[in-house]
Amino acid sequence: MEKTFEYNPQLVCSRLFKITIDGDIVKKLEVVGGCQGNLRGISKLVEGMKIDDVIARLEGIECRGSRTGITSCPDQLAKALKSIK
Repeated sequence: MEKTFEYNPQLVCSRLFKITIDGDIVKKLEVVGGCQGNLRGISKLVEGMKIDDVIARLEGIECRGSRTGITSCPDQLAKALKSIK
């Protein structure tokens, strides 16, 4: 059964993640704000992946463009998925 969650990322350019999951699979990811080309690409790459695999690949990625330099939109996505598990 599909469920959709919203997550407000912290310290990055993106303002909102809309994540649809079905069981342990990411079905859809929509991102509001941020670097749209890159984030649309990431969205397409994670669709169909298991949540744990997405977390393992994206957690800890840093971005010099973030407010602290120690997180990124991909890292925030990993945090979002951890929060809904």
